[in-house]
Amino acid sequence: MTDLSFVQPALDYSFAMVRRNLQELKSFPELTRDGQWTLVPTGGWVGGHWTGLIWLTYAHTQDSAILGEALRWSERLAPRQFDLGTHDLGFLFQLSYILGSKLTGNAALKAPAIQASRSLIRRFNQKGQYIQAWGALDAGPELRGRAIVDTMMNLYMLYWASQETGEPEFARIASAHANTVLKYQVRPDGTTAHTIDFNPDTGEFVRQDTHQGLSATSCWARGQAWAVHGFVEAFRWTQNQAYRTAAVQLAETMLRRNPPDRVPYWDYDSPLIPNDVRDSSAASILASALLNLATTEPDAAKAQRWQAEASAMLASLWEHYSSRGSAEPCILLHATRSKPHGNQDSALIYGDYYFVEALTRLTTPEKLPF
Repeated sequence: MTDLSFVQPALDYSFAMVRRNLQELKSFPELTRDGQWTLVPTGGWVGGHWTGLIWLTYAHTQDSAILGEALRWSERLAPRQFDLGTHDLGFLFQLSYILGSKLTGNAALKAPAIQASRSLIRRFNQKGQYIQAWGALDAGPELRGRAIVDTMMNLYMLYWASQETGEPEFARIASAHANTVLKYQVRPDGTTAHTIDFNPDTGEFVRQDTHQGLSATSCWARGQAWAVHGFVEAFRWTQNQAYRTAAVQLAETMLRRNPPDRVPYWDYDSPLIPNDVRDSSAASILASALLNLATTEPDAAKAQRWQAEASAMLASLWEHYSSRGSAEPCILLHATRSKPHGNQDSALIYGDYYFVEALTRLTTPEKLPF
């Protein structure tokens, strides 16, 4: 069993880094270059990960100044609730307004996330039964027909909105998309395709493909981690055993194919392994997903195994991938946003967020209200 004495120092370091960044950041951070965060003024798709880090810092410290910052940064995302151009509204609003409302009991924080959910379901293609990933609602067929595995992470908000409003349509669309992912994106060998394409006018499935992975047939590590995390959450909302079965199968595949230090290469099928770049963010996402999966496991021995694997993964991240001893403004190093686009071996704000989310799940899950 992994020695968990690293957890509190890792959390303390993470909170210190959040405080440092609160002093220095003028806008939302995404990834690092040359020791500095690159910034996304509108929050891009990652603004929620920064607000989520602030909210989790507040959950642990109960510092009123941190609470004020969490509210202030969340407010900067408020205009995005009407954004019809992205599928990533769940990333933005689950980790800002939903998390904030749950931690503070402030019901007023729910309204922007409900509106964001209304905006998100506008992207649902009824004929293909998928949520359009990219582009405007009236974009060309290539964009209107594309779904990506990352969208599994945006379904939580729709299930939550259905519960909050009593309107079943949100949950229906979330489950319809998850079912489409199961049918067309999860492969028999326990891997996932990053993207799937449809004819948006007929709903006909066209092909599996990739945008950030190695190839259409490879397994992009972070996409696989998104799928595990998303299917666990979908199961917890619906109790649909097919979702849990998928989460287990995909998680087992990652654990089987991970290198000895448990931090995946950016794509499991890279021909350059073991001399290729890692993606520490994929490990932090998977660790949180495994801990969540353990809460759904009726077999105590299996649940303990998920927890042990996640603990060892987090310990490895802390020991070998943290920014300690450097001037970097992040928590974790050696993440890969998209190697095909030249964005590799940097810090990623979502890698930092899920690291802290996973550490919280591991030791004080009551501080993480989802």
